[in-house]
Formats: sequence, C-alpha cells, structure tokens
Amino acid sequence: MNRNEIEAIYHQGVDAVIDLVEQLFRLIHAQQSQIQEQGLLITSLTARVEELEQSLKQNSGNSHKPPSSDQFNKQTRSLRESSGRQSGGQTGHTGRNLKQVATPDKVIVHVPAACTLCGTSLQEIEPHIAKAKRQVFDIPQLRLEVTEHQLGVTKCPCCLSETRAQFPAAVGNLASYGERIKALGLFLHKEHLVPSRRTCEILETLFEQPFSEGSLFNLVSECATELSEIEHVIKEAVTQAAQANFDETGIYVENHRAWLHVAATDRFTFYSAHPKRGQLALEAIGILPEFSGTATHDCWSSYFIYGDCQHSVCNAHNLRELIFVHEVMNREWALEMKELLKKIKQEVDQAKAEGHEKLSAQRRESLQEQYESIVQEGFLRESLEQALPSGKRGKPKQSKAKNLLDRLDKYKEETLKFMKDFRVPFDNNLAERDLRMMKVQQKISGCFRTRKGAEDFCRIKSYLSTMKKQGHNLIEALRSVFNGNPIAPTLSG
Repeated sequence: MNRNEIEAIYHQGVDAVIDLVEQLFRLIHAQQSQIQEQGLLITSLTARVEELEQSLKQNSGNSHKPPSSDQFNKQTRSLRESSGRQSGGQTGHTGRNLKQVATPDKVIVHVPAACTLCGTSLQEIEPHIAKAKRQVFDIPQLRLEVTEHQLGVTKCPCCLSETRAQFPAAVGNLASYGERIKALGLFLHKEHLVPSRRTCEILETLFEQPFSEGSLFNLVSECATELSEIEHVIKEAVTQAAQANFDETGIYVENHRAWLHVAATDRFTFYSAHPKRGQLALEAIGILPEFSGTATHDCWSSYFIYGDCQHSVCNAHNLRELIFVHEVMNREWALEMKELLKKIKQEVDQAKAEGHEKLSAQRRESLQEQYESIVQEGFLRESLEQALPSGKRGKPKQSKAKNLLDRLDKYKEETLKFMKDFRVPFDNNLAERDLRMMKVQQKISGCFRTRKGAEDFCRIKSYLSTMKKQGHNLIEALRSVFNGNPIAPTLSG
C-alpha cells in the first residue's frame, strides 16, 4: 500500500481509518502467531538434529551397539589399554610349536644311492642310522571303515532250542553311520556353525560318501534327546553358583522375533530360547527365580525384579557410554568417572595377583567417596544444561548424559560390587562371549525354522560350551553321546 492509497483512505473518514488499523493489527497478530509456531518448530528440529548427530557418532566402542553395526570406514578404539609390550610371543613364553615324539607311528630310512666322492653304488650296503632325524606330522588318508555286524545262533544243549543274539542299540538299520562320523558332523554343524549343506559337502569330500541334510537333522534330534538329563544338570549347576553372568540377544524363530538367553559361569553355560525378553522369559527359564548368588548383567530392568540374589552391572557398558558422553557431549565428569573405574579395576587385579581376597576397608571407602564425588559433580554440571524442547507435550526428554548419571547414582553399589567382592567380575564379557557365536549362527542361517530346532540348538550348545570350558575334547564328548553314555560335566573343582 503506497502513500496515495493511504491518503485516499484518510479522506474517506474516521471509519475507514479504523478499519485499516484493525486489519493491520489482525495481520500483525497472525504473523506473531506464525513466528511463534516456527520458533517452536525450529527448536524441535534443532533438538532432533542434535539427537541424530549423536546417534551417528555412536559405535560399538562408545555405546551398546554391536560391532556388526559399525561402518567400514569407522575405526573404533578398543577399551583395552596398551601393555607397552610388542606384539607376539613374550620372553619366557613356552610356545605351542610341534615337538618330536619318542615313538613315531612310521619310520622311513633314507639311504644314499651312490658315493658322493667316487660314484660307487651303495644300494647293496647296509647303512648305519645317523643321529639326525626329522618328523612330519600329518593325518592318514581319510576313509570310512565299514564294520559288519552279524548275529550268532546257538543251540541250547539242554532243550536243543536255538537262541539268536540281538543287534546293539546303535546298529539300527541295514546301513547306518557310526558314532565317530556322527560326532564329526555335529561338531562342524553346531560348534563351528557350518551350514547344513556345507557340512554335508565337507563330509562327502573327506570320505567320498554321500551325506544328506536329512541325516544331519536326524543327528541333531538324536543328540538333543540324549542330552535331556545333562541339560538339567547344567541348569542346576548354574542356579546353585555363587556368581553367574546373564545376558540375552535377539534371534528369529519361525520368522518371528524371539530371544536367546544365556546364564553362565566359568565352568557352565546354559542357553534357552523364548519369545520374550523380560520377566516372562526369566520365569519360564527358571534360573533367576531360584538364584541366590550374585547376578552380573547389563542393567536390564527385568533382572532387578529378583531380590533374593545380589546384583552387579557390566562396567564395560558403562565405560563405552562414558566415552560417548565425554567425547561427543563434552562432559568432563564422564572422563573422570571412566578413569576412576579403570583405576579401581587395576587395583583389584593387582590385589588378586598378590593373593589378597579384598581391598582394605579404608581403601574401599576412599574409592567410593571419589565415585560419589564425581556423580555429584556430574549432577551439578547437568543442572546447568537446558533441555531443548521436543515440540511435544510433557516433560522434555533427558539427555544421554543425564540418563547415564542417574544410572550410576541409582546402581552405585551394583557398579562397585566387583571392588567389594573379588568373585564378581568387572564386566559381563563372559556372557557376551557365550552369546557372540549366536549372532554368527543367525547371520548364517537367518532363523530357526521350528521352535524345536531352536530348543535342540540351545541344548546341544549348552553341552558343548560347558564341556569346552571344562577342557574336554568336544568330538570325544559327542561320541560319548552317540554311544548312549554321555560324558557328564564335572560339578566341582
């Protein structure tokens, strides 16, 4: 609207001027409302961008994300500190190289064909054996050994009736596989997670005998059936342990999301698959409801439902999150807490190496005071941070730094449990290692086609992991299963 138009309205009278002013006020009010809405939207989007940027900076080294989620160009930093030693074998390391044996299985004597000086033939002359000798370690040519079982018929001298012998239980068909090749097939398939088709191809290549996937599936079912009682033994051993590690990971059963749970000690491993992750699963598995020792886990809330046992949380998770809060969110208190936890671990490890059962009461009290001081410092720092509104109703979302700080404060006793009880580990790595190969299984096979397949897998892996922890040869352990007399894990010592 130009000057001439305004003058024209002025000459129309007071009412025309009032209408113009009112119209301008309505326009200003509408624009103010629009500016306010845009301001809220900008604030909301700013908060969302910051959240997404923080998410992009998360990796397996500073969060709970698995290594498989890391980008190829993202080099994560290990939580392990440098020992200052060069890589490779250290001074005094005995090594594991081949050593000659006193009684070889085969001896080959190499004799000279002719004299190296004059060329005279030496083939008819008996040589004496030099002291120098070398040994080659190899496997014999692989071939299947076929054993035929026949039945003897004996006539009774008294009643002259004929009695015929019975085939052993393991000899069920006209032609069947023996316990050694069964053990080898299951060792490849379940311990090393070789896919079923490739397992059959390996066996066929090695022994020049077709091996079907159906036969392999039958072996799995047979082995799982034989291990039914031992599964209860392993479960009871974990339940009665003074300290055990617990964890879970996602799997797919019959194309539906499910969870594979593990409860483990340094001598036993128990796996179980369940459609749920939380209390329903833990109740169905039945270990934690009866457990009275110290349960080490990743601070999942469902574990704290069980109050008859003590709890300790995984400090490897805490360290990764502290790295993120320090490096991405610039919180100095996170660096102080990270260094303190690492220092406590070093002191505990040194005390263990020196044969002590615990730190002195004075030292424990001092370290705990440092811990609490850092937490209070963190709360003061977070109180100065203004939470960006999300544009949604309700209380603004807390930052990752504040969430971590709340957890460190609420579960300080569980976080420092390893300092007060040397039986408790610093982290939950034992359970995480026991679960790691489950992710490999999922990547290879995608999912379990049936619930029974998942249950059989858990039972067999529980046995194999337990026997491996106790130092058994896994192929020999599987052989014992297929001959009907499974080697049981040792319950003590």
